[in-house]
Amino acid sequence: MKISCGYCGKIHDKSFDCGKKPTRIKKRYEKEKFRSTALWQKKAEEIKERDHYLCQICFRNLYRTRSRLNSEELSVHHAVPLKENQELKLNNNNLITLCNRHHKMADAGEIPRQEIQDIIRQQEN
Repeated sequence: MKISCGYCGKIHDKSFDCGKKPTRIKKRYEKEKFRSTALWQKKAEEIKERDHYLCQICFRNLYRTRSRLNSEELSVHHAVPLKENQELKLNNNNLITLCNRHHKMADAGEIPRQEIQDIIRQQEN
């Protein structure tokens, strides 16, 4: 089937590549690249193990906890975000295990950074 090409203006087969169609480049942001590395995967597992595979906010019964021993949908949160300080990306004193709900709250600033850092210090001792 021939159509009028929106890129070159000529009429050609629908599957024909005229060379004028722009190619989309998928941008991977630095934090996405970092989180897919084996180094990060190993560190995240180490932090979850340190935190006994429990959300540390739920464990302390803070911020509308539903289940105190929550081990579902866990991820590792950076107290100081990567965009603020790349040097702390693998620092144990900057990482904490959180459930999905509390991770979103921490990212939104609903859980104060200082409180998260205090919990991390407790976990490191």
